[in-house]
Amino acid sequence: MVRKCLLAVLMLLSVIVLPGCWDKRELTDLAIISAIGIDRTNDSNYVLHLQIINPGNVAGGLQGGGAGDRPPVSVYSIEGNNITEALRKASMKVSRRLYFAHTNLVVINEKLAKEEGLDFVLDNLDRDTEFRTTATFVVAHKTKAENIVKILTPIDKIPSNKVNKTLDFTEAQYGRVVKINIQDVLKTLAANTMAPVIPGYMMIGDDKKGVSMENTQATDPKAILQADGLAVFDKAGYLKYWLEDDESVGAVWLMNKIQHTFINADWGKTKDAVSLQVTHQDTKLVPKMRNGRPYIHVKVSVEGIIDAVKYPFQLSDPKVLAAIEKALNKELEKEISHTVKKIKKNKIDFIGFGDTIYRKYPEQWEKMKDTWDKEYLPELPIDVKAETYIRRTGLRNNPIKHQFKDD
Repeated sequence: MVRKCLLAVLMLLSVIVLPGCWDKRELTDLAIISAIGIDRTNDSNYVLHLQIINPGNVAGGLQGGGAGDRPPVSVYSIEGNNITEALRKASMKVSRRLYFAHTNLVVINEKLAKEEGLDFVLDNLDRDTEFRTTATFVVAHKTKAENIVKILTPIDKIPSNKVNKTLDFTEAQYGRVVKINIQDVLKTLAANTMAPVIPGYMMIGDDKKGVSMENTQATDPKAILQADGLAVFDKAGYLKYWLEDDESVGAVWLMNKIQHTFINADWGKTKDAVSLQVTHQDTKLVPKMRNGRPYIHVKVSVEGIIDAVKYPFQLSDPKVLAAIEKALNKELEKEISHTVKKIKKNKIDFIGFGDTIYRKYPEQWEKMKDTWDKEYLPELPIDVKAETYIRRTGLRNNPIKHQFKDD
């Protein structure tokens, strides 16, 4: 009996220390922010653009209700001397408490990234206990951050989701960009062997028409959002230059982040005579020391499927396939080497050549680290070797024209 009474008393005491719902937040009192855009005015003030989800409009549109003609998000722009002040001022415009736990996109203005860098912006975001550093980070290229946040997009109702999904799909299929979050940038800035690289995003079309629901209801939207290149920062966090098109894919090869892409090769006078769809790849940076000076050997192993042919190859002939593989190797080596030249010219090691040397030769790195970007990187010998293997030729061997001639 005594044991039962003692147990009952202990259970009652434990109830007292339970937290319960002392910090509960009603959903109707929260403004769920899905994206943040950061611009600067001519007076050097910050302007925050908060993309806030309208839950009823999103749900109604998905369920075929009457909310299809109303925007799924609202964007509020607030100006302040700093980011914190702008957020405080938002209380005068937004009737609910700002809630950042679901923010999945941060857009920074290109000019702001060049002139002020990332330190102050990242410090403000990282200090907020509610904000998640897993949010995707992009630079507004050739446009304001405001336009990336405000443009309404078809297919994906919430614009921040469209940006994230496009980056995922482009990285997986095209290989011209990489998806980076705030945590990745913070880690890179904290290290002393690499510099940040952040994907760019641009707005194409009429920004005034892009903010209306008509933009989502037209077969040919008047404004669209598009992934665009890679912004290269120095170790201090300042935007220095852009990599676009073939230069950006060369950088993604070097970073070993290619999932799927394509390689085109010429044959004789036929331009882009054959195209290889890359299905598997592995890029290794092998550091070596020669007479006390470092050099890097880049080894790229590629497997793929031939998915386009302009020249009447006899693809059933193993010798022809071997010759095509050599042509593809040459083209890939040329593409990567072109990017390497630009990296050395701009003297910013965002790939991590220095990091590979630091890991293998830590003692030698101590002597080079202070002058790595200025002295060693521009003169760093980097040789690129590609080995391509054609796994399959698709559903046919020889091209259709060649087959007609045989028939």
